[in-house]
Amino acid sequence: MNARLKKILLIVLAGALLFTSGRIQHSLNHDRDTLGLTIAEPLQNAPPLLAFTTVALGGFRGLISNYLWMRANDLQQDDKFFEAAQLANWITDLEPRFSQVWIFQAWNMAFNISVKFKDFGDRWRWVQNGISLLRDKALVYNPDNVQIHQQLAWFYQMKMGDYLDDANNYYKQQWAQEMTPFFGPQGTNTTELLLPGSASASALREKYKIDPAFAEKVNEEWGPLDWRLPEAHAIYWACQGLEDARKHPEKVKESDLIQLRRVIYQSLLQSFRHGRIISDPFTQRVELAPNLDIMDKANDAYMQMFAEETDPSQKNGILIAHRNFLRTAVEYLYMDDRLSEAQKWFKYLGDHYPEKPILDYDPKSLPKTLTLDDYIFRDLTEDAAGTSLDDTTADIEGLLVKSYKNLALGQDDRYQAFQELAQKFYNRYQNKMGISQPRVSLPPMRVLQRQILDQLLDPQGEDSLPYAYRAIIRTQMRMPPETKTSAPFQISTNEVAPTVTSTNTATNAVSK
Repeated sequence: MNARLKKILLIVLAGALLFTSGRIQHSLNHDRDTLGLTIAEPLQNAPPLLAFTTVALGGFRGLISNYLWMRANDLQQDDKFFEAAQLANWITDLEPRFSQVWIFQAWNMAFNISVKFKDFGDRWRWVQNGISLLRDKALVYNPDNVQIHQQLAWFYQMKMGDYLDDANNYYKQQWAQEMTPFFGPQGTNTTELLLPGSASASALREKYKIDPAFAEKVNEEWGPLDWRLPEAHAIYWACQGLEDARKHPEKVKESDLIQLRRVIYQSLLQSFRHGRIISDPFTQRVELAPNLDIMDKANDAYMQMFAEETDPSQKNGILIAHRNFLRTAVEYLYMDDRLSEAQKWFKYLGDHYPEKPILDYDPKSLPKTLTLDDYIFRDLTEDAAGTSLDDTTADIEGLLVKSYKNLALGQDDRYQAFQELAQKFYNRYQNKMGISQPRVSLPPMRVLQRQILDQLLDPQGEDSLPYAYRAIIRTQMRMPPETKTSAPFQISTNEVAPTVTSTNTATNAVSK
């Protein structure tokens, strides 16, 4: 047999053996799965490099991975972040079934490396990298993993939605710009994404891994949510994790589910506090305002998560969080002049937690019954010795500033609400302190209003608003246009918004 023919036969034999081993391996995998000998299912649709390393390296993957971990740590210590990030990709490729590997690398990018950069744009890219690592890769290989879902949801809730990072407003603005083409200028367009052949739906599903049908389901259950804000996406991924857990209960520990439940009610709390965008056409920035319309849904979230939880210690934690939420909600509703709703939930708070004093004061110093106004003005209903004229003045002035800024942004309801709340603070203090102790009495409300307007409308003042704001406020309040000679403290009292007389609408009382 000549050498050439021998080589051909060997090649054919090698091919046949490879084919046969592949068929046998498939059978072995099936038998191992049937007998319960497989810790993790074989990787499906893995990239060629990952598939090769998984099979070829075998047990040596652990040694290589250990070396890469040490090398990546050394590079990060030397501030060589981009090389460290490349090694992170290799590490996750070598250990695709270990959820903690994905979580650590994603956290490292979004929380540790990002803050090393002063430029907010650079930080945003690292945050995006961390999210992408979990959303686009980790969930591909670990689709039912509760911890990965929870961590991904937490990135939206904490890193983007909360105020822990100095760049959080930049993150919110960038995310709103990315989401507006999909969910519309109000962030509520979920039904149109369900139309057949929607290009936006395809792009949303492909790039952001968001299923429009599931988003609509989440919005119906917990909304209306503004999907331009990160809290809606935190809730989405937490709900997705719970949905997957229900489909595969055998793969989930009940103790892990509380993490997802917390994300839902905590994100609803954040949405309640700042879940509505007010666009500022003058600065091209966005201001966040409360989304009080989700009050019922947010309350339902606490109750539902409490009902689903089986651990008594965790159930108690949910009740504590629920009580704190109700206290916050009553204040927010009251400050937004939604007094009937504030009264409703104030009574609900007292009825559901009668054993807990609503105020964090000595019960001996409280009356047996407490009105809504008593609750809202708790800082002003302490003993006279504990009431500060300076603090009260600062509170009233802060409310007036908010009211005039909302007037400039076209938020007339919020303008009126803050004006009325300032008047109530004023009346409450005067009734307690002003008559009995004139030396600590407040000046007339019209004087406080005039002083704040003077500060905001003075073109040369340190606290002056931008010209566009000033022009709108002058127009809305029927004041003369601004001129070069405009000076502070020149606004006549009849140009100030009329003082609103406070009336106590909270006649119902709640046991302390």
